[in-house]
Amino acid sequence: MTPEEEQVVRERQRARAKVMAWLLGAFVVLVFAISIAKMQLGG
Repeated sequence: MTPEEEQVVRERQRARAKVMAWLLGAFVVLVFAISIAKMQLGG
């Protein structure tokens, strides 16, 4: 693999990692919000 191809692969991996981080963060926030809402409802 040429250095240029390796650079493209690394950029794709970095972009994919950023998307996964955002999705994981959004999931954590969602679970936290649901937990708070359940506690406020008393259940």
